[in-house]
Amino acid sequence: MTPRKPLSRLRGRTRHALAVLAALTIAGGVASPVATAQENPYERGPDPTERSIEASRGPFAIAQDSVSGFVSGFGGGTIYYPTTTSEGTFGAVAIAPGYTASQSSMSWYGPRLASQGFVVFTIDTNSRFDQPDSRGDQLLAALDYLVDRSSVRNRIDRNRLGVMGHSMGGGGSLEAAVDRPSLQAAIPLTPWNLDKTWGEVRVPTFIIGAENDSVASVSSHAEPFYRSLPSTLDKAYMELDGASHFAPNSPDTTIAKYTISWLKRFIDNDTRYEQFLCPAPTDRTIEEYRDTCPHSG
Repeated sequence: MTPRKPLSRLRGRTRHALAVLAALTIAGGVASPVATAQENPYERGPDPTERSIEASRGPFAIAQDSVSGFVSGFGGGTIYYPTTTSEGTFGAVAIAPGYTASQSSMSWYGPRLASQGFVVFTIDTNSRFDQPDSRGDQLLAALDYLVDRSSVRNRIDRNRLGVMGHSMGGGGSLEAAVDRPSLQAAIPLTPWNLDKTWGEVRVPTFIIGAENDSVASVSSHAEPFYRSLPSTLDKAYMELDGASHFAPNSPDTTIAKYTISWLKRFIDNDTRYEQFLCPAPTDRTIEEYRDTCPHSG
C-alpha cells in the first residue's frame, strides 16, 4: 500500500470561492466580483458528509422508467434518474444481476444512487444463465441504450459512464471494463469469473468481496482479481466482515457509502469524496481494505 498524503481541506466549492475572491477588482472604491468558471463542472449536490453518504436517500428527487424486455442487446430493466437538471447533466451507471437472478435483486441501488445524482439502469439479462462475458456485453449495450435511445438520454453526459454487477454480473463488469476502457468506473460486487487475470483493465475499479462467500470465495475470485489489476491503476478492494455472497442483494450501508464515493470520485471527478476513500476506511463492518491511494484520477 502506497504512503498516503494528508487530504487538503480546500475542496470543490471552497476553492471556487477563493478563486472568486482573488478575482475581485476595485472600481471607484467598490468591489466588483469577476465571474470565474467552477473548477469541476461535474460536481452535483451539496458538500458530502459521513451522514449524507450513509443516508438511504440523497438530495435529489427521483423518478423511474421501465424498459421493455424486447429491447435489443439486453433483457430490459428500470431506469432511475434525478427529476431536475438545474445543475446540468448526470453521469450514468448500468448494473447487472448475478447468475439466475433478475434486476429485482439489484433494485435497491436504483433509488439510493440516483438520489445522489446519477442516472442508474438496473438491467435484466437476455438469459438468467448468461456467463460473465455476455453480461459484460449487455452492460455496454444498456449504456448505449441509455445515451442514444432512452427517454432520459438528454439528462446524461455520455462521457461519464460506469458499470456495476453482482456475482457473474460482477465478472461481467470486469469484462465491460476491458472492452470499453473509456468507462470512468467499475464496481464488481462479490464477483465471479473463470478468468483470474485483469492486467488489461484501465478503468478505476473498486472490488467488493465478502468474507464468508461460499459461492465466489474471495481467495479464488475477488482477491486475485484485485491483485491482477495494474499496480498503477486507481483501484480498491473492500472485504465485508462476516458477509455472504448475497450481501450485495440487500440494502447495505457500507456497500452504499463507498459505492457512492467511488462513483462520485471517478465518474464525476468529484474530489470532495476523496476523504471517504483515502486514507483507507476503518468501519467495523470491513474485514479488510486495500487501495492505491492517493488517487491519480
